[in-house]
Formats: sequence, structure tokens, C-alpha cells
Amino acid sequence: MSTTSTLSAGQVSLTTDAHGISTVSFFHPSHNSLPGALLTQLAATITQAGLDEATKVIILRSEGEKTFCAGASFDELIAIRDEAQGLEFFSGFAKVINACRTCPKVIIGRVQGKAIGGGVGVAAATDYCFATNQAAVKLSELVVGIGPFVVGPVVELKIGKAAYAQLALDAAEFRSAAWAQEKGLYAALLHNQQELDAAVQAFAEKLATYNPQALTDLKRVIWAGTENWDSLLTERAAISGRLVLSDFTRQAIQQFKAK
Repeated sequence: MSTTSTLSAGQVSLTTDAHGISTVSFFHPSHNSLPGALLTQLAATITQAGLDEATKVIILRSEGEKTFCAGASFDELIAIRDEAQGLEFFSGFAKVINACRTCPKVIIGRVQGKAIGGGVGVAAATDYCFATNQAAVKLSELVVGIGPFVVGPVVELKIGKAAYAQLALDAAEFRSAAWAQEKGLYAALLHNQQELDAAVQAFAEKLATYNPQALTDLKRVIWAGTENWDSLLTERAAISGRLVLSDFTRQAIQQFKAK
């Protein structure tokens, strides 16, 4: 099975192989940033794969070599005109995180390069994540006057409150892939994309041989305590939706885009 949804900028694709391994892949020409339409499609595709009886395990990845995901689209951020639009945009990241959380199939993350802002949240929302040594992480939201409110719960769940606070407050600096592995975001680091793909495929094939109900039940246990995230992440999206309207944020985004 293979489906591709092409949007005005970027696309999301879904393929399933003979082992029952479904691969959800996203792409955007601006460093795999995620505008609202792409976020909505990504969440829907993850949900679709999770409901497909032929799917035993899911791989979540992006295209390209250097950046896994650069987070929010600055062009869309600067275009937000009121709190309702802000809530709608930031709820896109909430949809992706909640789609991963509630998906009955185990999701393996494949992170080939840097993860920034919302991209860290996407990586953290996977159940088991492989990365390359180039996959540094940064929660850059404070730099542009907002904060990592929507992705905060899932990043904190994966790496702990102290490490989350370090990332969130030291917003201008990258932390290395080795740091991210030490804190629990990445389960394993590989030297290059060839090794990364081999490791991801081998692990996916192994999981595909396990009792599917046992995997679903185990995933439910792993995510226990997050049942309120449908409302929590929406509340967090509203915070970012208000902050993005501030003069501070608008000026900061314009300065960042001008670099």
C-alpha cells in the first residue's frame, strides 16, 4: 500500500511493506518545517496507519539529510492575526502528538538530522527513537517570544523535567545527539543514514513478529497518565496562540527571518 498527500508546500506519504511495517514520511522544502496543513495531514496519516489491520508497526520519518524537522513555519506564525488563528495553528502540533499517543501501534522514530522546536516534540512522541550523531536538538521557542508549551508535556515525559527545563530555557543553543540519548530521547545513535535505516528496519521487523495485542497493551501502559492530553495540549496551544500576537514575538520572528 502506498499513498501520498501533496500539499501546496510539502507532502506526507504512507507506505506499507510485506512485513506489515508502515512508514509515514513528511517533507517540506524549508528544512522540514511544519505548516498547519502539513501538521493536520501528518496527524491524519498516523491515525490512518494505526487503524489499518495490515499495519503491525509504524516508522515515522522525514525526507532529506540535514534536518529532521525545523518546527513551526515562521511564515504562518507571522500571518496569525488573532487568538483563534493562533490556537488553530498550535493545535496542529497537539494533533500530531496526540495521534502518536493514541495510536494502537508502536511508532519507531527515525531522526536523521537536527530537531528544532516542534520537531523535538515529534521525536519525543514516538515510542522508540533512533537517530544519527548529527541529530542535535534545540527548543528555540523562547528566542522568538513564545515557549515550548505544546510539546512540553511529551518532551518532559521522555527526558524528565530537569532536562526539559534546560532545553526550554537555554533556547538559543543546541544540545548534542549524545546528550539527547543520555536523557532518553534517543534509544540508539548511528553514524550515518545508511546505518540508521538498517537499524530502524531491523528493529521494526523484530517488533512485527511480536504479539500485536501485547504491543498495544504495552504501549497503553507506557503512556499511562496522559489521558488528559486532548484538553491539556489544547490549553497549552492557547498560551502560544496568545503570545505569538505580541509585539515582542512579531519583531523577533522578523529579525530571525532576516538573518
